[in-house]
Amino acid sequence: MNLLIAGVALWTIAHFFKRLAPEMRAGMTAKMGEGSKGVMALLILASIILMVFGYRAAPFEFVYELPSFTRHINNTLMIISVIMLGMGNSKGHARTWLRHPMLWGVVLWSGAHLLVNGDIASIVLFGGMALWALANMVLINVQEGAWEKPEAGPIKGDIKLLIISAVVFAVISGLHIWLGPNPFGG
Repeated sequence: MNLLIAGVALWTIAHFFKRLAPEMRAGMTAKMGEGSKGVMALLILASIILMVFGYRAAPFEFVYELPSFTRHINNTLMIISVIMLGMGNSKGHARTWLRHPMLWGVVLWSGAHLLVNGDIASIVLFGGMALWALANMVLINVQEGAWEKPEAGPIKGDIKLLIISAVVFAVISGLHIWLGPNPFGG
């Protein structure tokens, strides 16, 4: 469990560093140039590795179990989450709907997983990621003020987003089936 907690903490610290310590981050960039981005990328990669290995190694400590139909809700929310994760970088109209589509996608991803995973490790991982995303939205809103909606693009950008999201969802589902936790049951 310690690896998992360390991974969530490192993820949070690495992502908050620029917002909570901008002078320190600027000093790091001044000393290292573009190499500072590589350092941050390595910290984020390390956090993901810690979370994956920590989650897989954590003992199963049951807390709750929701009805089996929540699996269907989970899968529906996951499709929406994948769309939201890509929405901010899309070129269509959908990117004008939300200020923080990627962070809302993480919140939705986390909530969806908590519908079907009621153990301590899942609460730490998915709950921690949801709290990080919500706190990040608050920090951005406070620091950047009012949101100016991006200009809406053509509908073909939204169609491309949906196609790419469907492919990404299929890949994620395939990986889940391959690694063991089948999202569709069975």
